[in-house]
Parts: sequence; structure tokens; C-alpha cells
Amino acid sequence: MDWGAILENALRSAVGLETIVYALAAIGLNVHFGYTGLLNFGQAAFLAVAAYGISITVATAGLSFWLGIVFGLLGAVVLALLLGIPTLRLRADYLAIVTIASAEIFRLVVRSTSLADETGGSNGLTGFSEGFYDLSPFTGGEYGFGPFRYSGRTLWILLVGWALVVLACLVVYLLMRSPWGRVIKSIREDEDAVRSLGKNVYAYKMQALVIGGVLGSLGGFVFALGRAAVQPDIYGTELTFFAYTVLLLGGAARVLGPVVGAVIFWVVLSLTDNILNQAIDAGYISQSLLSTSQIGQVRFMLVGLALMLLMIFRPQGIFGDRRELALDGR
Repeated sequence: MDWGAILENALRSAVGLETIVYALAAIGLNVHFGYTGLLNFGQAAFLAVAAYGISITVATAGLSFWLGIVFGLLGAVVLALLLGIPTLRLRADYLAIVTIASAEIFRLVVRSTSLADETGGSNGLTGFSEGFYDLSPFTGGEYGFGPFRYSGRTLWILLVGWALVVLACLVVYLLMRSPWGRVIKSIREDEDAVRSLGKNVYAYKMQALVIGGVLGSLGGFVFALGRAAVQPDIYGTELTFFAYTVLLLGGAARVLGPVVGAVIFWVVLSLTDNILNQAIDAGYISQSLLSTSQIGQVRFMLVGLALMLLMIFRPQGIFGDRRELALDGR
């Protein structure tokens, strides 16, 4: 077995496109669930709205890349308002039901054949990312060192993506150290007590829903531009559940928790995938016991098992606080 190649792939996964996307999605969830106590099970919808906002604006309407960014962000704000207005005065489980349903509704709408001219249907859209790559200072060739060698296009999207992760973490850090952040965390602990102090709990929860949605939508931009394509089925419910896994791994209500969780999640997936593949090729694992086509599912089972053990022995995650992880249906 080539352990050098296995470790090299794991290191590349630690800084790869998927790590950035899930870190941004989990940072938004951290504002919703970690700090405010909002059960949002439709984070995939915020990423999809951003991705389709930019792709439809550029590829279908023929408008500029920057207008696509604006429409994607506005779409995330509108989605948060549509989700929050009917549900945030009710118990937390109503928001959970509405968000998981909305994500599926949005995915089914954009993949419908009746909207194929605008959204591309089940095939999705391409041809909208050139405006972004035209801004790149890297032209041709390969850049980097050691295992971190990338083409100019890949290096550009990785640098922009990690810059957005740093910016999102800084925004969350500043917000949670402000009076606004203290009110938000108080709402998570006991919103009746906060209401008794004259605070408009509904307005604060709506603001948190919008901010978390916009932060998550940044992951949608990176995902769409990094793949230079959007396809509706990659924004299914599993994206939201993986984002929750990332958040719980790193630790809820910790600024760097989502980033650490995303790195661990994708490194573990890379390690299990490469080790199992090479073990089968080397004959250490019989093909009658496990075939290469089954590895994709088995690695998620192993990650699920690791998450179960983590929840048993360290439920607060790597950097989390046990008191921050109370699933309290208010």
C-alpha cells in the first residue's frame, strides 16, 4: 500500500473545495443552531438559492457576474424571511419541518422540466463562471508546493473560498462578542427571560436566520464556481445533514468549530476511501467481502460510526462545550 499517496490525498482534502463549502454551510448553521437554537434542516436551500442565483443570472439572463452575486445574496435573504415569518413565533420543531420541506421543494422546482429553459432541469446549468475566473491573477501552469500543486483556476477558487471562510469566521466572532450576540445566546438559553426584559425575540431570531442563511449561501457560490456547474440533486437533504455532522464534530457555538469539523470530516472520508481502495487492490480485503463500488457507502458508514462514538464520549465535539449542545425544542 502506498501510504505516501494516501497521506497526500488526505492533505489535499483538508484544504479542498468540499471542505470550504461545508465549512461555510456549517458556519451559517452555527449561527442558527449553535448560537440561537434554531433548528434549520434546510441549509441546502440557502446554498442552492445562491448557486442558482448566479447561474441563472449569468447563463440564462446573460447579465454580469457581479449582478449574479447580488441576486444570489438577495435570494438567501428572501428565503430566510419566507421561512422565518410564519414559523419563528412557534416552537422550534415547526421551523425544522418547514426548512427541510423548503429545501426539497426548491430542488424539485429547479429540476422540473417546465423550467428547463431557465434552470436546465435535471441537467443543471453551465457557462456562468468565466466572469469569476477572468479576475484570477493566475494564468496557465501549476502553482504551489509538495502535495499542494494546483492549476491556476483551482488555486484561484481555493484562495477565494478560504478568504470567505476567514471573513465569515471574523463576522461571527465580532457578532457574538457584541451585545447582539449576547442577546442571541440568551434567547437560546431562555427566550421567555429575554422577552421579559423587553427584547423583541422574534426580530432577533429573524436576524439570526438571515445572517446564518447569507453565510451559508457563500458556500453555494463557492460550490457552483468551483465546479463551474450547478445540478439540483447535489443540494439534497444529505448536504444539510453532512453540514450538521461537520458542526457537531468541530463543536457548536465555537467560531472555529465548523472549520475544524469540515477538515476532519473530509480528511477521514479521504483516508477511508484511499485505504479501502488500496487494501482491495493489494488483496488484503477480498472482493467477495467488499467491492470497490461499495467503498463510497462504506466510508460514510464508518464516519457515522465515528460520529456515534463521538456523541457518546464527547458530545460537545472537538472544541465545543457540553452546555452549548442542548437540543431544546422551544
